[in-house]
Amino acid sequence: MKEQNQDNTDTKWMGAGLFAAFVASLCCVTPVLAFLAGIGGVASTFSWIEPFRPYLIGLTALLLGFAWYQKLKPQWDPECACEEDPSFWNTKGFLGIVTILAALLLAFPYYSDAFFPKQDKQVVYVQESQVQTITWDIKGMTCTGCEATVENAASGVDGVLEAAASYDAGKATIKYDQSKTNQETIKAAINKTGFTVAEKQAN
Repeated sequence: MKEQNQDNTDTKWMGAGLFAAFVASLCCVTPVLAFLAGIGGVASTFSWIEPFRPYLIGLTALLLGFAWYQKLKPQWDPECACEEDPSFWNTKGFLGIVTILAALLLAFPYYSDAFFPKQDKQVVYVQESQVQTITWDIKGMTCTGCEATVENAASGVDGVLEAAASYDAGKATIKYDQSKTNQETIKAAINKTGFTVAEKQAN
């Protein structure tokens, strides 16, 4: 009975660690899910989590570290000479799977842009006098997935020649053909993602 209670406690530690890792990655998972589901307007829903991400990563490491400690420390109960086989959910193998999943979730910001399609580079001839470049401050970007969301939204506007976003700088630079589109149209496309163009322009 004591061993069963211990197994249940270990499972809770594992679950809590995995949950903390999932919450820590929500700010970057959401833009990808929103893109795949075609509901770009919710892409920035969990961007508010970003400031808490370091604490959630630390919590994940603490919880899973304790779970591993519980699994690896010597277990001996003098009142029970028998040894029951634990269920798979309470084994080191399952804890290893949970740890790998947590690591993948925490590393998600570094490979999230892989889920977005690469923009086809097409040769377009435009009169130089018609080409305009604008740089905007973008609110809500926290990872490469956010960058890809903004870039895809801007590039989807007919007349946009190039779009590059940086979550580190919090900016997006758009090059467009002003004979085919305008700043308001591009701005509206970006704002539909849930990330917003700041009112003040940074040229």
